[in-house]
Amino acid sequence: MDVKSANIKISQIMSTRIVTIEMDDRLTIVKEIFDNAPFHHLLVIEHDELQGILSERDYLRALSPNIGNISETERDSETLQRRAHQVMSRNPITIEPYQTIKRASELLLEYGIGSLPVLDNGKLVGIVTWKDLLKAFAS
Repeated sequence: MDVKSANIKISQIMSTRIVTIEMDDRLTIVKEIFDNAPFHHLLVIEHDELQGILSERDYLRALSPNIGNISETERDSETLQRRAHQVMSRNPITIEPYQTIKRASELLLEYGIGSLPVLDNGKLVGIVTWKDLLKAFAS
């Protein structure tokens, strides 16, 4: 990594196309989003404030492994009725748009996470993922 690429700002690489869900949304909504959109992280909000993050990995961990196959029971399908706040990670690690991609990389590695919601003065403005960082370092 050269010094020049390490100083790229988060605002230059973050995705501003974010998908948010509410705390009480059911996992059926989460399933629909993950099945139909190229997102792997949903930001959970309440009253326009970030409350948590729900990754595709969190979602899959919460579901019964029998969902969608021949051995699925009513009890299995009920796991889709759980609410986002029951599955999400609370108090997500965030970053500001003026921070550098070097700092974002350090945070992802330090906390073992795959994305960082981007907050500008407490307002959700984007998300940056490990793939975004990799692309920035590669270009």
